[in-house]
Amino acid sequence: MHNCKGEVLSVNIGTEKGKKKNPVLKTRAIENHGLAEDAHSGAEKRQVSLLAVESFEKIREKGLDVSFGDFAENLTTRGMDLPALPIGTKIRVGSEVILEISQIGKVCHDRCHIYHTVGDCVMPREGIFGIVIKGGEILPGDSICRLED
Repeated sequence: MHNCKGEVLSVNIGTEKGKKKNPVLKTRAIENHGLAEDAHSGAEKRQVSLLAVESFEKIREKGLDVSFGDFAENLTTRGMDLPALPIGTKIRVGSEVILEISQIGKVCHDRCHIYHTVGDCVMPREGIFGIVIKGGEILPGDSICRLED
């Protein structure tokens, strides 16, 4: 049984940690590593980051014009309640890639530009992270499906 409510709106890659990421036309998820050419790739538990556009709307309501990648998220999504996914949940992105949710939220040690501008940042509360269980290509428009055990 698959729950395919989500969609990838943007795929974002960054060459430096702590900086916003830039939208790309596609990327390759590499098993137990992360996304090709992204600064956060490596054998850690935060290989791929996801943030929903619904979280962007909360910041936009505070008057800031934010774009995909501004929160340093790899995948900007729509239609799936990301922070409600329990750690260990597996999701399929597109037809091949399988991610396992490894962390929900993060500690924000250095307040980012968004925080200083708006007084809030949603990534520490609503962003999620995963490790790549099965690699493959990811493109904007790909579906995101929760895989049931």
